Amino acid sequence: MECLGLACQSVSMESIRNGIEIPQVGFGTWQIPGGQTAYDAVANALKTGYRHIDTAQAYANESSVGKAIKDSGIAREDIFLTTKLPARIKGYQAALDAFDKTLENLDMTYVDLYLIHAPWPWDAIGTEHDKENVETWRAMEEILKSGRAKAIGVSNFDVHDMRNILEHGTVTPAVNQIQYYIGFTEPKIADFAKSNDILIEAYSPLATGDLLDNDEVKELAAKYKVSVAQLALRFCIENGALPLPKATTQAHIEANAQLDFTIDNADMKRLNKMVDAAPSHFHNPTQG
Repeated sequence: MECLGLACQSVSMESIRNGIEIPQVGFGTWQIPGGQTAYDAVANALKTGYRHIDTAQAYANESSVGKAIKDSGIAREDIFLTTKLPARIKGYQAALDAFDKTLENLDMTYVDLYLIHAPWPWDAIGTEHDKENVETWRAMEEILKSGRAKAIGVSNFDVHDMRNILEHGTVTPAVNQIQYYIGFTEPKIADFAKSNDILIEAYSPLATGDLLDNDEVKELAAKYKVSVAQLALRFCIENGALPLPKATTQAHIEANAQLDFTIDNADMKRLNKMVDAAPSHFHNPTQG
């Protein structure tokens, strides 16, 4: 199958250390069940041309993702794979052990990017774990040094959490993966990350579908003769964020990679001023 759009293009990641390149659109697997569903989704994404796959141990689909990559026939070095340390796991040895389990799940010897999934356990959002995160980051640095991860980063970290790592670690996170979509761009977090050469990755760039019925976004999408999803993903790219759309149908997998258009400055200003395009969507209460 022909390689489509921006899923096939790479942007330099020199700003996130080591000159690593990362495809500009990732394929997210959050909420895709492990087993045949995840396997087929990733297999189809790779056939379509995606070369950046995002998973996590907490998604319970690492084994399916790894198998789809292995069965694809694509050279491992041509695929950028991200996975994450479960948010509940804190501490040096616990993090190292969890990473070993992830490699076992994936049946791989390395990942391209390994993230701390959150600064707090998901059942205790907003609680403080500064010391534990420093110890966890020490393990992340050890994993990086070993070559079993080509880059390391964080997810759901606010300014305080990022500053804690910067002040106590020796390696700056390559990435902060945060909830990010039209009207919910977390400007304090995004601005701090960018000022420290930390790439913002946008998870839920479509608010898991909740922004698809927004009339104002529909109007702008019609102007550019694209879908609401395509406009929302291009919006992330224009803002310097890397979107991670999830899809399970072939039509959506393909459409989400066809982003070879630009949004003019006036419309970007309009979109960036928009008050939450999906107000009913879940919002991380520690961010915004």
